[in-house]
Amino acid sequence: MSRLPEIANPKRKAYPSDMSDAEWSVLQPLIPAGKGFGRPREVDFREILNAIFYVQRTGCQWEMLPHDLPPYTTVYFYFCKWHRKGIWQQMHDQRRADLRQKMGRTIDSSVAIADSQSVKTTEKRGGIYGFDGGKKVKGRKRHLVVDSQGLLIGVLVTEANASERLGAVVTLDEASDKLSRLEVVWVDQGYSSKKFAHAVQQVCGEPVRVEVIKRTSKSFEILPKRWIVERTFGWLNRYRRLSKDYELYCEMSEAMIYGAMIQLMLKRLAA
Repeated sequence: MSRLPEIANPKRKAYPSDMSDAEWSVLQPLIPAGKGFGRPREVDFREILNAIFYVQRTGCQWEMLPHDLPPYTTVYFYFCKWHRKGIWQQMHDQRRADLRQKMGRTIDSSVAIADSQSVKTTEKRGGIYGFDGGKKVKGRKRHLVVDSQGLLIGVLVTEANASERLGAVVTLDEASDKLSRLEVVWVDQGYSSKKFAHAVQQVCGEPVRVEVIKRTSKSFEILPKRWIVERTFGWLNRYRRLSKDYELYCEMSEAMIYGAMIQLMLKRLAA
């Protein structure tokens, strides 16, 4: 059994989801600085992040955070505030760039893999949910674009009956600033369309090509290059908060995905 990480608050025992000192040193420089005036900041942001990671890892409700962590109202306030200001995505993109450099790769990938995952919702969450007739899932759909290492480039959460192709194009468009070196987009047969390939070229540039990875038989097989994005979905499934879509708004679901990927990359950067 591995040793539990060190914690900022010595008055409580560590949880397996807590950041170690090395992981905190990686993420701390990206925490927003104080305004420099007014009442001094009293919040321990390391404990705030530990509480958010606890929710993501265990899947508990915000109201059921353990009492030795900060009050759930404070934790949820910062989770939403950082989402509104785009801080979750900024922290994710910076750590992704650092991890790619640590792996000896350029910051921007020349390869992208697009796919989607339909997940159930617990209730009629907000106004965005639907029924995926192909996978027989009522809920929402996660559109992911990842690089050759399975690291997240962009994410979009929509209703489950949304078009996979349109979701991939929108995700690529929103992440266009991270695709300066993009040469090829790998997709499965669900994306095989001349209109989709043309839309990708319109969004990413004319030289970018779309390669469809086709099955050779009806039985199960591991498709070359396609398993990378499936592995990323597997990483997300480790976080119980992402086993279903529990969030009221799709934007909060996207923030949860960014948070899970941040936690995953921290362990690699601090190793």
